[in-house]
Amino acid sequence: MSKTITNYKLQIISLARQINVFAFICVLCVLGGKIAFAQNEVELYFIQKVNLGNVEEKRDALFHLRNFESEKASRIAAPALRDKAEIVRATAAFSVIFLPKEEAAQALVPLLQDKSELVRREAAYALGKVRNPNTINALLQILQKDKILAVRAASAVALGEIGDASAIDALTRILQRKPKDEEEFLRRSAARSIGQIAQIIQTGKVKVRTPENFFLEKYKPIEKPTYINLIETFPPFRAANDVLMQVLQNPREFADVRREAAFALGEIADESAIPVLRANLNAEDYYLAEISQESLRKISAYELYEKLDK
Repeated sequence: MSKTITNYKLQIISLARQINVFAFICVLCVLGGKIAFAQNEVELYFIQKVNLGNVEEKRDALFHLRNFESEKASRIAAPALRDKAEIVRATAAFSVIFLPKEEAAQALVPLLQDKSELVRREAAYALGKVRNPNTINALLQILQKDKILAVRAASAVALGEIGDASAIDALTRILQRKPKDEEEFLRRSAARSIGQIAQIIQTGKVKVRTPENFFLEKYKPIEKPTYINLIETFPPFRAANDVLMQVLQNPREFADVRREAAFALGEIADESAIPVLRANLNAEDYYLAEISQESLRKISAYELYEKLDK
């Protein structure tokens, strides 16, 4: 078997000498990163492009390195985080997320202070993919103090993907403000992230939520949560729950924010939200009605688990 694999690799190298190197790289990306990075020629190609190429060559190389989804590829991409071109630094942020969590955090956190808002935004999003809890304080600083709204919103998204309850208070404060047109995405991200944090704490993973699928209820089982009463175990969720109910009942709130609030209430799963969710079962917004129904199912399931545990 090993001999067959070796022969296969030799055939690929032979092919590389007959066609354009760049086209060969594209073929290897399709075949799989592990095969590609077994060859020094490929590594040297990317190292050269990342360090010595023009801006477009660097960006193209970084996109390919990201697609390999490997630690080795991320290490080759890392020098681009210090490139003089902001678009290269921004592109590199997502190309290093496959480094070990601590190393990725050390590489990306300094970019949150970059002079370029594009770089700060992409670094925040990338830290969400890394999911290292040690980056929460840095992201909270950005959420509260960065002058650029898009950067703050990216931080809110990242905090939701990391899934730590220490971010709940800051996210809740965003929703306590009156809705403003320019803050729609920030508010939506804050509401969704509160729900995601609850979801990660309860299940250990982020799952697709209604209305992205419309399976019958019997095909959407609700697993037992880690904590039967999330609010008692993590008090910050109590204030968040109250604010989310206010958001859901506010007719002046943005539609997407109300949907995310309904989702988050289901993830927190406190029975106090039942009347508010029921009031939206016949909402003109079909997606809101569907999310409210799913959230009610989750609250009912959690209540049943609680009874069974007693």
